[in-house]
Amino acid sequence: MPRRHLSMTGAAAPLRTALRALRTTLDVPEDFPPDVLADAERAAATPRLPVRDATDLPFFTIDPPTSMDLDQAMHLARRDGGYRVHYAIADVAAYVTPGGPLDTEAHRRVNTLYFPDERVPLHPPVLSEDAASLLPGRVRPAVLWTIDLDAEGAATATHVERALVRSRAKLDYDGVQRRIDDGTAEPPLALLADIGRLREEQEAARGGISLNVPEQEVVQRDGGYGLEYRAPLPADGWNAQISLLTGIAAAHLMLAYGTGILRTLPTAPDGAVARLRRTAGALGIDWPHHVPYARVVRSLDPREPRHAAFLQECTTLLRGAGYTVFTGGRLPDPVVHAAVADAYTHCTAPLRRLADRYASELCLAAVAGADAPGWVLAALDALPKEMAEGNRRANTAERECVDLVEAALLKDRVGEVFEATVVDVEEDAPAVGTVHLGDPAVVARVRGGTAPLPLGGRLRVRLTRADPGTAKVEFAPA
Repeated sequence: MPRRHLSMTGAAAPLRTALRALRTTLDVPEDFPPDVLADAERAAATPRLPVRDATDLPFFTIDPPTSMDLDQAMHLARRDGGYRVHYAIADVAAYVTPGGPLDTEAHRRVNTLYFPDERVPLHPPVLSEDAASLLPGRVRPAVLWTIDLDAEGAATATHVERALVRSRAKLDYDGVQRRIDDGTAEPPLALLADIGRLREEQEAARGGISLNVPEQEVVQRDGGYGLEYRAPLPADGWNAQISLLTGIAAAHLMLAYGTGILRTLPTAPDGAVARLRRTAGALGIDWPHHVPYARVVRSLDPREPRHAAFLQECTTLLRGAGYTVFTGGRLPDPVVHAAVADAYTHCTAPLRRLADRYASELCLAAVAGADAPGWVLAALDALPKEMAEGNRRANTAERECVDLVEAALLKDRVGEVFEATVVDVEEDAPAVGTVHLGDPAVVARVRGGTAPLPLGGRLRVRLTRADPGTAKVEFAPA
């Protein structure tokens, strides 16, 4: 069956109306005020430039093909039996004056928000998609991380400073994977696979976990919208490991410095783990009592329905992440991010996430042995609450957008029967759960039957509801 999509007219009209209503409900900022745009234009023309020139390093970026807000660029090399990672992060502080219009607006927005019909950026496009973005062929101020690794991929030394950089190439995940697989990648890019795999082994050794769960993705297709499942490529994971490496290094710098902001996640309660064990048993997945769940997860294939159902359930153990501030050498509790299995912070996406600018400044101060900037300390205590609210809005927007597109795709198909896989069953109501359709790529509730749902099994379901106005799709056993 061909994949269905919505044209920009006709069926898409209710969707656009619903998306506008969603932005109003979430109090999403509209256009940037004139004083913010004027401040951005001034900043773009007169950034604060660093002394060091690192433009000799041939950096490259890896992002979705249409992205213009490029936060990170990397260069990878071998050294002394190990590796050197150069990771350049867009230096937003080179443009944003503390307390000025840009800074005030960034604290109001907190995150870049993504909708099918538009992107709501944290900073005006003149900065986020041009002057501050690490676009190829452009000299840009950056926060430059240099992290040395041994032959096993463990970090042995970290340095961070401001520098001018120039990216040589804008790459995308599919292209990177293709070049590495067919052997045409140049050495700095080919090393991404080597270092990425070593860091994945380091993650496994410390008990960390990265869930390889296929995600629903709203895509533009033929002038309309559709839904697809995107299973992460190995290159996605290797690229993420470089960011994780930097976030871990930054957290340890701030902990030694005695002042910082961490991304933390408490250990899952015993009851949640026990429920996950029962789910594994119901799905026929072997989980010996002495084996941690992170090791079980690594043995699974997300393309296999039973395994996909279990991986979906694993996400319940990763809830409750937040930001934790500490000052004066008083370390927080918890310090560790349970999924990373180490101290960790967000510092690699300052064009799209407010807190990263502050983490970078603290790391720069730590390495320089200098006092933290006053503007950083003044804002630090309020950041966790600001980020929590910003993340709540971003997560709600992402979830509701997918729900709206699902409802718009299916609104004329109520009563049809679909083949589905049961990926979740309510513990106290085994006839109620969640199903995963292959085409269209829909994940929705199923209810209305009397028999327990076959977790991880196939099920024919009838569409009973699809209303773009309420963003709801529901099925019943057929």
